Amino acid sequence: MADNTILRKLEGIRHKFEEIGQQITDPAVMADMKKFVALNKEYRQLEPIVEAYEKYKNVLSNIESSRQILANEKDEELREMAKMELETLTQEQDQLEEEIKILLLPADPQDSKNAVMEIRAGTGGDEASIFAGDLFRMYTKFFEKRGWKYEVTSFSEGTVGGYKEIIMNVTGNGVYGVLKYESGVHRVQRVPQTETQGRVHTSAATVAVLPEADEFDIDLKMEDIRKDTFCSSGPGGQSVNTTYSAIRLTHIPTGIVVQCQDQKSQIKNFEKALTELRTRLYNMEYQKYLDEIASKRKTMVSTGDRSAKIRTYNYPQGRVTDHRINLTLYNLSAIMDGDLQEVIDKLQLAENAERLKAAAAEE
Repeated sequence: MADNTILRKLEGIRHKFEEIGQQITDPAVMADMKKFVALNKEYRQLEPIVEAYEKYKNVLSNIESSRQILANEKDEELREMAKMELETLTQEQDQLEEEIKILLLPADPQDSKNAVMEIRAGTGGDEASIFAGDLFRMYTKFFEKRGWKYEVTSFSEGTVGGYKEIIMNVTGNGVYGVLKYESGVHRVQRVPQTETQGRVHTSAATVAVLPEADEFDIDLKMEDIRKDTFCSSGPGGQSVNTTYSAIRLTHIPTGIVVQCQDQKSQIKNFEKALTELRTRLYNMEYQKYLDEIASKRKTMVSTGDRSAKIRTYNYPQGRVTDHRINLTLYNLSAIMDGDLQEVIDKLQLAENAERLKAAAAEE
């Protein structure tokens, strides 16, 4: 039997979806950019639920038809076909109900946003910088597979390769909702290039992923910002250009400092630095929300705790272990080449299971 509670919820959502569809074509709403952007975002979020509802209704209708045949039809061949059909449709109904329950969980409004990703070398000296470079390569390969774009805004190179730190903007469909699982400490166990006696060392790098703030998320006053310009510098410290195109912005009330030097144009660097500053201010508030989640969740999946050890990459055994869900895979080289999707899928599955359990307990 269909779950009537689910059907009532879905009917309400479809009604809301249709209302929003009408609103976003209203010239008065289109003139209010903030409202128009918010409604468009809500419309896109409701779309997959409405699509699942239409599919669900269709399955329920076909189940009813099959039951009618079984109740009234005398022809054995037709009855057998209806029986097989009913079995398949009942399985499909169960599967759709599980999918819909997950779709009905309140979405994190940040999930659809672009992201700012920071990779920093942690403990382990030169080897940590090399590992930070390996992580950067792994993520950029993953972005290519997902069809996302990335842009490095600032970096500091390690003395023998890799990066002491590298910061980039990642843009695409639902970027933050996927990359948020990568926040935390990543450990590597391998024989470093600098090791002469073949001993395995453990080094670490930290990854932080922030949802990029939209223009409407935060009210940033220009009088609160101090702007400094300086010359961009490249590898080895040499000056890339002699014009003062690099930008450093200081937010006076909070003391947050950001800089951007990857563009030759001062205006472009200023725009990028402003976007990053807006994101960092927004994330001060967002972190409070993450801390609240962390107190309620056991697995610490996607709670943004940047001090938690989340994953170990063991080169001698070709093994990757995600400590949050006790997942071990023996395909290290594929993962380092950007095949991260399986790990992300399992993390999302674990988080959804936990959220469904919490929702059921609240009912």
